[in-house]
Amino acid sequence: MSLPSVYQNKFAEKLTILNERGRGVLIRIYNIKKTCSDPKMRPPFLSDKAMEPSIKFINKKFPQLDVRSSTQHLGPVHKDKGDIARVLGPFYHSFLDVLEFRDHVYELLNTIDASQCFFDININYDFTKSYLDLVVTYVSLVLLLARTEERRLLIGLYHCAHEMSHGTSDPSFARLGQMVLEYDHPLKKLTEEFGPHTKAVTSALLSLHFLFARRNQGAEQWRSDQLLSLLGTAGTMLSPASSDTMACEYLSLEVMERWILIGFLVCPSALGSSPQCLELWRLALQGSLYVTLLRDEALQIHKVTEELLSSLKGYGKRVADLKECKEYAVAHSGSLHRGRRTYLRGAVRELEALLEDQPGLLGPKALFVFMALSFCRDEVSWLVRHAEHVTKTKTPEDFTDSCVAELLFLMEQLRSLARRQVGVLQRYHIQYLARFDALVLSEVIQNLSVCPEEESIILSSFVSSLSALSVKEVDDKEQFDFKPLRLDWFRLQAYTSVAKASLPLASNPDVGRVMNLIVFHTKLLDSLEELLAEASDLSDLCFYPRPVERMFAATMEEPSMLRFSISFPLLCSHFSRCLHPMCPEEYPHLKAVALGMCNRFLEEMARQASACILDACAEQHNLSEQLLPKHSASTVSKAKNKKSQKQPSKKGEAERDKPGAESHRRDRTLTT
Repeated sequence: MSLPSVYQNKFAEKLTILNERGRGVLIRIYNIKKTCSDPKMRPPFLSDKAMEPSIKFINKKFPQLDVRSSTQHLGPVHKDKGDIARVLGPFYHSFLDVLEFRDHVYELLNTIDASQCFFDININYDFTKSYLDLVVTYVSLVLLLARTEERRLLIGLYHCAHEMSHGTSDPSFARLGQMVLEYDHPLKKLTEEFGPHTKAVTSALLSLHFLFARRNQGAEQWRSDQLLSLLGTAGTMLSPASSDTMACEYLSLEVMERWILIGFLVCPSALGSSPQCLELWRLALQGSLYVTLLRDEALQIHKVTEELLSSLKGYGKRVADLKECKEYAVAHSGSLHRGRRTYLRGAVRELEALLEDQPGLLGPKALFVFMALSFCRDEVSWLVRHAEHVTKTKTPEDFTDSCVAELLFLMEQLRSLARRQVGVLQRYHIQYLARFDALVLSEVIQNLSVCPEEESIILSSFVSSLSALSVKEVDDKEQFDFKPLRLDWFRLQAYTSVAKASLPLASNPDVGRVMNLIVFHTKLLDSLEELLAEASDLSDLCFYPRPVERMFAATMEEPSMLRFSISFPLLCSHFSRCLHPMCPEEYPHLKAVALGMCNRFLEEMARQASACILDACAEQHNLSEQLLPKHSASTVSKAKNKKSQKQPSKKGEAERDKPGAESHRRDRTLTT
């Protein structure tokens, strides 16, 4: 493939745009599904009895709807055609967006296959991540479309109303109707579609093998490795925490799990092609029972995969492997994640205390903050997802945790600390970029055996941009913007990852490793909020009100956790990230849900706080009552009797404690 055509493919730009577009279309289909399943929000004519004959006719004949010869069945539609077209217009065009998105994804995946692209998450991180994200987004969209039960009715009703109003059908209706029919059995169709892409998807997934195995460890291994501990290696406390794969260190384990399970779900033939594929698939199947599609829409991965593989010939051994992994996940995944949460509470508490006391450590140990946030986010997300979807279990304690509030609180503390000490992060890393990263990159460029002119210009511009940085820019509070540099690196990854590239990245991995380090350091200068969101965003919890409220109730019943209860109202601040510009109609509903949840948390905290204050006031009142003069009579009487040596009456009142007796130090040996 000639170099100009590589540039013309614009893989980096297309992957960026399609991933963002796909997310928006996914949210629109999700919104349609939720709207139509809610009796209060669904279009009124869908529940109108007069419309029932038309609805039955459309569902039966879809997509072969002859409006002109079916007037007897479609009379009610003709009567309200204007309102139907107006109300269902946004729904219909959302389904058209799915069709358009599918066309663009087809085209891009085919071009990537033709270019024989190289994928390795450790080297061309952005390229590999964007490719896998696109695959998962597309599969999730198709599965969510198939779950939208009234898709035929919505499209068919709009088509009829449109043709009645304009005298002709919408030109895209035929293709749209055919697409909806094809995805009545989505996984069967998806496996056919991804047959030609199996090689590319498999190569991208196999690059996760070592990383996923290293990250997917139990609490015992974490404890042995002293994960996230600064005190365990006190001698290197001031040394920068670095890695050849910086972004991979805080890459969500949940995201990797989703890539693996959904990737092999649509490319099952890869499981027999390599022992590593099978090992990676089995490992991912043992960690979770449900995988997220979008928000609270989850895939019961073992059940769905078993149904698919059972319908295909030659997958008997894989079905047996699947059942074995399911049994293991049911028996052990809960305790695995419970152990991780317990370890993280202690490790992150220690990390936060050290960084709060010595914020200068944030410079060299910034990576630890994002690793801690990512690990905590994964565990909280896993717990909430399974608490919602796992309804029958022999071990319900695996899906509840009265101490999760502390984990949420520590996450908020770390986020707040990073924001407050942004100056420390910037001063440290601007010097790191200018005095270390630029020099290392320059040395790597000089050691390249071949460096074509175009690639040389881009890499040299990176070195000159980084070398020109100075601490004075931080002191002057200048605004940094390294997005052009990161986009150029993304483009360069695409140019150098195709077959027969002039500068093959696969043969020059040092370029990728150094640039991954540089990208992380630049994000700490100009995109701290995005980095924090990437590592610790919990906005999806907005769609799990029941398990979140149960966790809050458990927190309020646990005395040792009461001090962390504020983490639940703070959690609601994440929910604003749920919004997407392609679905503005969600805003009022999400705002009401988020504010309602936050208000309930605050009201319950205020109620309990007021109850504690009232109890304390009542106790103080009782203590003050004991000091009133009327209670001194018995003491005076005893003193008088003692002087006159009279014996006290045996039938008298029980001896009362003197005021202040409650404050006397007790002897433990006598008390216990």
